[in-house]
Amino acid sequence: MLDSQLEMADKIGYLLLKKGIIDSNILEQALKIKEADQLQKKRNLAQILVEEFGFEHDVIFREVAILYAFKELNIKPEELPEERINEIKNIMTKQGDEVKRLLLEHRVIPFKYDEKIKDKLILAAVDPTDRNLPKIAYALNAKKYEINYLRKKDYDKLINMLITSENEYLKMIQEAEEEFQVAHDEASIDEEELDAEINKSALINLVEAALVEGVRKGVSDIHIIPKSATRTEIHFRIDGKLQLWHVQENTMPEAVMAVVKDRSKGLDRFEREKAQDGFIQREIDGHIIRFRVSVLPTVGTELRNKFESIVIRILDDRKVIRDLSKLGLTGYARTAFEKAIKQPQGMVILTGPTGSGKSTTLIAALYQVIDPTKNVLTVEDPVEYVIEGARQLKIGYKMNFEQAIRSILRHDPDIVLVGEMRDKETAETAIKLANTGHLTFSTLHTNDAPSAVARLYKMGIEPFLIAYAINIIVAQRLIRRLCESCKRKVDNIEEHIKSSGLNLDEWQGYEIYEAVGCEKCNNTGYKGRLAIHEALYFTKEIRKIIVSSGEEVDEEAIRNQARKDGTKSLRESGFEKVRLGLTSIQEVIGATMED
Repeated sequence: MLDSQLEMADKIGYLLLKKGIIDSNILEQALKIKEADQLQKKRNLAQILVEEFGFEHDVIFREVAILYAFKELNIKPEELPEERINEIKNIMTKQGDEVKRLLLEHRVIPFKYDEKIKDKLILAAVDPTDRNLPKIAYALNAKKYEINYLRKKDYDKLINMLITSENEYLKMIQEAEEEFQVAHDEASIDEEELDAEINKSALINLVEAALVEGVRKGVSDIHIIPKSATRTEIHFRIDGKLQLWHVQENTMPEAVMAVVKDRSKGLDRFEREKAQDGFIQREIDGHIIRFRVSVLPTVGTELRNKFESIVIRILDDRKVIRDLSKLGLTGYARTAFEKAIKQPQGMVILTGPTGSGKSTTLIAALYQVIDPTKNVLTVEDPVEYVIEGARQLKIGYKMNFEQAIRSILRHDPDIVLVGEMRDKETAETAIKLANTGHLTFSTLHTNDAPSAVARLYKMGIEPFLIAYAINIIVAQRLIRRLCESCKRKVDNIEEHIKSSGLNLDEWQGYEIYEAVGCEKCNNTGYKGRLAIHEALYFTKEIRKIIVSSGEEVDEEAIRNQARKDGTKSLRESGFEKVRLGLTSIQEVIGATMED
């Protein structure tokens, strides 16, 4: 009896209940909501289950499509030809912005005209039960139309191909008419006044806009910098260079900082005297993006203000490289690196400054050696990317980096990644791991590969341990790639080479390109980055030089021997990329030291 009552009350609910997708308790609650909003929103049960109860859209609406006999449009958006995409774009924009807005608001795509029935438009809808579909078909001047069900995941892919995503937060900032009030000079910060500024939606929109725009523009870091009592600047680091993105006038910098802190986990808004670290997580364009937030107190010109600098590192898992061939390793560096990571034990060290792509290279290397027969452990503080197939130790106040390093040997590892050798204790443990049958990966902050040996020696690591535990040390830098749309061949090569202080004989017969600048590269002449490497593989000769070190390591002897073995310096590696037409001489000279 109950089944028949339910079937009469709501066909969708009855179907979902019978299939076990929802239970009777949820159905009862959903029906009450449906009854309550009949006069206003007039939503059906499927819409309520997705919007109010968080059910997956495609699970619910696929059943709805089957129930009401809507055809399901099975497409792979990425495989649609460009002509097809352009046809859809034309239909969407033909009737003006208002119709386009309707299509986007109700997630409908005018997919195509029927091949058999003239003037019949196929509308692909994420929700085929949407009451506005007849109105949309009329607005598109469709004499006849048919509604097909389109999975939300396919809609999301297709709509990204059809339109350039708008940053809704930026749009809200532009539309907002709020006036930001300048605080009066007082002896200390007025928290109530600060709250009033923080609660203005435009300020919240600004922070959210920066996060969204940062991800879409391929930004590595967002810098939020207080400049005066009423001015804050937001800079984006794109391809390694900081670029001004937005200036916030007539607002206390503390208000901007407080909004960032409020939207982050692990940060205290009222703490303005010490460094803090936190994180933010957002779903942007269908992907979960994590943001690492670093806050540092800084000195300001006004005594009243307590300034802080904020840097937000964007951690986008889509940027993780698993294919070693995409790292830019070439020649001897590639051969030596592959040989080093294929050893059953020993240490692989990546060295270079912050932001030189060390972690990216190490993760790519790790993916080459991970397999189900190996226990792979990582100790990183903080963990930036989730590595499939590895057990990543969680560092916190109950177990710090040093404790994790000490405990790792008791956890039966085969392969270990130590995020950074920051002191003697960490370096010693990592090198002992490598010396006792484990393949170990780590990073170090030095200018080049030979100086990494000297750094470990000065830390107090025994020379024989350095010599026989390490397989390879790779120094890495990131340099900007020339924009393919506007790069220009250098006309007068001789003059160009001489002005750069280089030997003309070494450049005979090569085509050299220089930066120009266009809209696609934001008039910088460069778009994207590539890595250059110096690989110091530990041959017998290199090991002998290290073991026979006296009070100091002979870096020059190591450098000379490495060159004999086939190692190229960072600058030479960069010039290889110039000869391939990938970057400019000026970029390599600016990013590397003289040999």
